[in-house]
Amino acid sequence: MTDPAFFDGVIKILFVCVLITAAYIITTKNLISLVRVYSLQSLVLVAIATALFWREGAAVLAGIAVVTLVTKVIVIPYFIAAVQEKIRIKRDIEFHYLSPTSSLFISIALMLVIYIALSNVLAGTPAKGSLFFFGAVIGLSLVLMGMMVTFSRKKAITKVLGYLSMENGVLLFGLFATELPFIIEFLIVIDLIILVILTTILTIGIDSTLEEYHNRLHRFYLWEEQEEAP
Repeated sequence: MTDPAFFDGVIKILFVCVLITAAYIITTKNLISLVRVYSLQSLVLVAIATALFWREGAAVLAGIAVVTLVTKVIVIPYFIAAVQEKIRIKRDIEFHYLSPTSSLFISIALMLVIYIALSNVLAGTPAKGSLFFFGAVIGLSLVLMGMMVTFSRKKAITKVLGYLSMENGVLLFGLFATELPFIIEFLIVIDLIILVILTTILTIGIDSTLEEYHNRLHRFYLWEEQEEAP
């Protein structure tokens, strides 16, 4: 539709924005900011899908942009923000094993490993150095950075946001490396599962760590068992 080189440049700039938001999610301790940055990260993915749509003209790219906008930019952040207003904890300052700085440096190292590995795999092919190559590298890196959040944080709500960031990485990788109709169907199912998880956490105790959450869930189960006993 327009010069592909222009859209390639725009998409590469958006890749940088994705990495910035991922780094912020790893390092920030403010839960409200985490939700806003996740929404911003999802909006950047919407922009990438839209740019690819204008570049290639595939209608499925427009569908992915719409689904991502509705679920990841509007519905899920609104749901978490509504929950955020009902809990008193505004910051997540407890960590497992790694500090935010350590997590960030490890994420950078993993990104370099992914870049080198894909460079070796695609050596001698036209894909190396292409938009496909950079999309795959950033997508896989975002998955690992989200995994780092779920691994290093203690609060359940922060771990959920890390998982959501991992899903954004799956989406980004899928935009450049897999069959798009499968990806859009897969993401709809995953988003529904996430909404169920968020609802469960809201019911049992979203302000808890995973250990506290497990204890609350266990107590709830025992209470149910006692109610059913004659």
